[in-house]
Amino acid sequence: MPSTPDTDRQPPAPQVWPTLRARDARALIRFLVEAFGFEETVVYGDDDLVQHAQLSWPEGGGVMLGSAREDQEPGTGPTPPGAFSAYVVTADPDAVHARAKAAGADITDDLHVTDYGSRDFAARDPEGNRWYFGTYPGEPRRDTGN
Repeated sequence: MPSTPDTDRQPPAPQVWPTLRARDARALIRFLVEAFGFEETVVYGDDDLVQHAQLSWPEGGGVMLGSAREDQEPGTGPTPPGAFSAYVVTADPDAVHARAKAAGADITDDLHVTDYGSRDFAARDPEGNRWYFGTYPGEPRRDTGN
């Protein structure tokens, strides 16, 4: 098939990064890697303090996180510990679900098919954040002619 501008177009690199804070950021990083399959891309910090971490999702995108800071003014900065939620697209929710269960994740909504055809499940991490995994990739972007 000959290439055309439309078939050569690759989706842009992720430019929206959900962010969260954790009381024990290093433990949360270990959990997200072991239980869900995120990949540790970079972690900056000393001892228990994580200034910045990037965890990449193998299928694209990722999250950024760091340690909660006691000197942070309420209502400023990233989401406080336990108040975060994200929907993570995966081609194989059954495998992520099995991995999460094996790692002891708190499964809050077991595998099911939604009314719009996505196979999903939900889990809570040790900080109390809610993670939703499923096959629904969102709707394709509309070509704006730019």
